[in-house]
Amino acid sequence: MKSNIKRLSLCLSALMLLILASPLTVLAAEEEVAASAKFYGTFWSLVPPLVAIALALITKEVYSSLFVGILVGALFYSNFNFEGTILHIFEGGMISVLTDSYNMGILIFLVILGTMVCLMNRAGGSAAFGRWAGKRIKSRVGAELSTIILGVLIFIDDYFNCLTVGSVMRPVTDKHNVSRAKLAYLIDATAAPVCIIAPISSWAAAVSGFVEGEDGITLFVHAIPYNFYALLTIFMMVAMVLMKVEFGTMGIHETNALKGDIYTTPARPYANAAEDEKSNPRGKVIDLLIPIVSLVICCVIGMIYTGGFFSGTDFVTAFSQSDASVGLVLGSFFGLVITIVLYLIRRVMNFRDCMACIPDGFKAMVPAILILTFAWTLKAMTDSLGASVFVSAIVKSSAGGLMNFLPAIIFVIGAVIAFATGTSWGTFGILIPIVVNVFSGTNHELMIISISACMAGAVCGDHCSPISDTTIMASAGAQCEHVNHVSTQLPYAMVAAAVSFLTYIIAGFVQTAWIALPAGIILMAITLVIIRLKFDDLKM
Repeated sequence: MKSNIKRLSLCLSALMLLILASPLTVLAAEEEVAASAKFYGTFWSLVPPLVAIALALITKEVYSSLFVGILVGALFYSNFNFEGTILHIFEGGMISVLTDSYNMGILIFLVILGTMVCLMNRAGGSAAFGRWAGKRIKSRVGAELSTIILGVLIFIDDYFNCLTVGSVMRPVTDKHNVSRAKLAYLIDATAAPVCIIAPISSWAAAVSGFVEGEDGITLFVHAIPYNFYALLTIFMMVAMVLMKVEFGTMGIHETNALKGDIYTTPARPYANAAEDEKSNPRGKVIDLLIPIVSLVICCVIGMIYTGGFFSGTDFVTAFSQSDASVGLVLGSFFGLVITIVLYLIRRVMNFRDCMACIPDGFKAMVPAILILTFAWTLKAMTDSLGASVFVSAIVKSSAGGLMNFLPAIIFVIGAVIAFATGTSWGTFGILIPIVVNVFSGTNHELMIISISACMAGAVCGDHCSPISDTTIMASAGAQCEHVNHVSTQLPYAMVAAAVSFLTYIIAGFVQTAWIALPAGIILMAITLVIIRLKFDDLKM
């Protein structure tokens, strides 16, 4: 099977190279504008990410799959012109996304977090917390619920959530034989879904920035009860932990974990790293607690600083107009400094050992950085082909006689575009202005429901997509093989999506959260009972 997959991947790569080398690709440079116009704003703009996603799920190999998707996008953009394709991959793609200040800030943030995780492990803080938690958390259910609670508490930013929760809870879940795939799901399901219903978060700031002519934060708060995918995902996650039921490929992973195999996959890229990590036996829980608390406080201060809080702007406004990328970099930097000073004062690490953690932390983040770079480049290919124009046309054409069904339709469109592009925020930027324009001066409540459907659909697609940055971060935080995390999470996300879709149909007609949300919770409860009856062969 593996040899067939490798042959398929090699054949596809060879086919692309053959197309590039073909004399048919040697076209005049002046034809490039007309060529890009041929595919611009059409369904073809979504083909490159769909190719990448399909290859990733088939071959289980992310890097080459993403690159093939990037190559397809560049070929479409240049109309199969060799020079234009190569230039668009690098000049219009990789170089462009890596020189973007926001993206570079996120990469710096990842490196600093990787360094802090390495420091906490070497100082013995993580091991001490594992011992402390081991005396108090006595069961698998307790370990999973503790992971969920910590994920809900860290609602500032999804990247920060993924890496922090993963580093803190990994020793605890490993001790209770929770599979890495399940840990990655719990992290992912308490990252974006929690951030998208938290008014004080980088996500609230992003969403409010896309709402023109309205009070963005007020709209965001009013939309929270209608954010069915996020709310139902949290309900589903907690209910499944308490009911002790799994299904799909996750069930296989959890069965293997009960037997002592928390990885299941043959490739275990993090197993040796976990075994080789040397920690200080003198480490205490405060060696993890103080760095984490410092990081949270510093990141909050960093974000409100970029929003002008210290120049007289009120707290909520400062958060709504903050630059999350710069704020997280500033906050994580000062959190790193506090951590190093703490360890030097406590003498659990010397200065040389602290500095040695910087390259080690960087190396730990290299897989995530590579996947993020490729995912951002793929999004750049999609943007250059006018995916937003194509989606805009679909939404506007649906706004005629389907007004009550529009929230459900927007939810599906948002999920598709986020799945294809791997970005929630990009989906907000495409859909929310369109929704505001469609409902401007008409039905205000339906506009709020539809805006919430945009956000819910974006998070849903983001959950399902292997090229999503949040999904990549969840894999890194749980130290789980990335495609494995995607394939195990997908059935869970699809169940939540199906129930959310039905709930948005109800909301479109009743137009009140007091009826629609309880109806959605009842539907989800019934669905989980049916799943338990069908998949009750997994005994915890």
